[in-house]
Amino acid sequence: MNRKQIGSKYEKITAKFLQKKEYEILDMNYRNVIGEIDIICKKNSIIIFVEVKARKNDKYGLPREAVTWKKRDKIKKTALIYIKNKDLYNYEYRFDVVEIYINEKKINHIKNAF
Repeated sequence: MNRKQIGSKYEKITAKFLQKKEYEILDMNYRNVIGEIDIICKKNSIIIFVEVKARKNDKYGLPREAVTWKKRDKIKKTALIYIKNKDLYNYEYRFDVVEIYINEKKINHIKNAF
């Protein structure tokens, strides 16, 4: 498997995880000229932009640490275009990170990560 296929696998696992927690998946792998957002979902009146990070272990740091300020800024700008294109101005917004620890088979959902 290449990196894209691996990423897609864990994004699908995350989507199922979120659906079990009653999140409605609106989009996956949303792309525009600025960047990409792994998962866009909704719960109640909140639109959530989710970044998924999977790691076998924490040898190179925690998965959430891979979401640098530059990556966060790109996600926020990408989200603004999504909100405008879908006319979603009447919602609250949140940016979450979902960490997947592959070897431990553990998922950590960080709400309001940035």
